Amino acid sequence: MFEKVEGIIIRTQDYGETHKIVSILSKQFGKFQAIARGAKKPKSRMASVTQLFIEADYLVQLKSGLSVLQQGEVIQSNRYIREDIVAAAYASYLAELSDKMLEDKQANLFIYQQLKSTLSEISEKKDAMTLAMMYELKLYRLAGFAPVVDQCVKCSSLDLKGFSIIEGGVICSRCSHQVEDMRSLTDTQLKLLRLFYDVDVSRVQNIQVKDENKNALRELLDDYYDQYGGFIIKSKNFLKQLDLLQ
Repeated sequence: MFEKVEGIIIRTQDYGETHKIVSILSKQFGKFQAIARGAKKPKSRMASVTQLFIEADYLVQLKSGLSVLQQGEVIQSNRYIREDIVAAAYASYLAELSDKMLEDKQANLFIYQQLKSTLSEISEKKDAMTLAMMYELKLYRLAGFAPVVDQCVKCSSLDLKGFSIIEGGVICSRCSHQVEDMRSLTDTQLKLLRLFYDVDVSRVQNIQVKDENKNALRELLDDYYDQYGGFIIKSKNFLKQLDLLQ
């Protein structure tokens, strides 16, 4: 039985000389894998709808194992992402993170919409680093290891001063002396961390964050993921190399 599925390609893998296996994060059924026969042929109808970051309506024969992708119609190509090295690096990171952290065939409309909005905003040349942090915090929350960002993780005080990786969240002035790995954050950085955690990506308009604040929070979240994330994300190494080049 074939199903019409709205989804986003988050991973592709060559299969034989002419086929592809794709991972699709779908609106209706969550993440699943499907074979797209003939998709590597340049003139194949499947070639254009099985590229990374494509959002499309697919006709899929869903199976308990590997599903079969029959055809697709592009909703949004996100072409800019594939043409810009920085945008592609961030989108690849988010796609790999999603592929690693999401369970197969467990629908989550909120996460699907967040990824869809994030890729759309990156395609509009919005700040990819900021958008990436907003999306990944939503994934951390779903996976059950998101940091506490709204009150002191030790005593619930709102008089916040910094962050502790070991404690798993923000720390107040009073508790800061009891924490080994206390990292001081400015009021602006603390507010941004809460914003990134709480705000729906689709509601973001023209958010602009100073480089010093973005870099501080990016380093914080990288270290936090290294402590609690559990999966090796290969595309993150390329992002770090880009930062060095820039």
